[in-house]
Amino acid sequence: MKLKTFFTQVCAAVALGAVAHAALADQLDDIKKAGKIRVAIAMGTPLYSYADANLKPVGSDVETAELLAKDLGVKLDIVSVTNAARVPTLQANRADLVVADLSITPERAQVVDFSAPYAVISIIVGGPKSMNIKSYADLDGKRIGLTRATVNDTLTTANAKGAQIVRYEDDATLITSMVTGQVDIFSSTPSNLGEMQKRAPAKNLELKFAQKEFDLGIALNKNQPALKDWVNNWVKTNLKNGKLNEIYKKYHGRDLPDSVTKGGA
Repeated sequence: MKLKTFFTQVCAAVALGAVAHAALADQLDDIKKAGKIRVAIAMGTPLYSYADANLKPVGSDVETAELLAKDLGVKLDIVSVTNAARVPTLQANRADLVVADLSITPERAQVVDFSAPYAVISIIVGGPKSMNIKSYADLDGKRIGLTRATVNDTLTTANAKGAQIVRYEDDATLITSMVTGQVDIFSSTPSNLGEMQKRAPAKNLELKFAQKEFDLGIALNKNQPALKDWVNNWVKTNLKNGKLNEIYKKYHGRDLPDSVTKGGA
């Protein structure tokens, strides 16, 4: 009886060990064997990731993912997601990496790992020229639109407690809501403001005040040291050789800040 119990315990230990080994499988090796890398990208974000006139994915994040796949020697498989689904898609193993204007925050770093910063994103509040808005206090009693599960959401919720926040699932819906007059004020990015101005020039939309600038990181699942080392080295190399700056400047019209480019030094 004791021998049977011991045998059962040994089998249980072996099974647990197998599960642990599977959980810590080398994802980088799996990607190379598969010959492709699945990268989650939030499409519909002007300048970062969007469809051109031929419905081809373009933008700074798209070109970043394309360069990464090329340097790794594998095919790029774009997994189109909403902003809110970026981290859940990674956790559900429906993507290997996330390159989707994902800001590096302490809260997100608790559940996923980030590469060194590869780009930045500016967060702003915008609205019509006719509205006097210079700070969060001026948002009291006003409706402000933003994209759910973004740093815009976190910042505005924490600092504009007197505002009525209207949350949308993605940037494309937010832009449409502003253009069609469903909301008059928004928290988003300069690139989205540019798209709104282009689509609705008569609204005279402008930047009201800057909220914050965030570093963007490539996200991956935790406990993947080989993949994380490769991605970090890739970011460092392509900051140093200027390729990531070229991609960013091509779409955003400005160089990456020294705080990011010096990460490649």
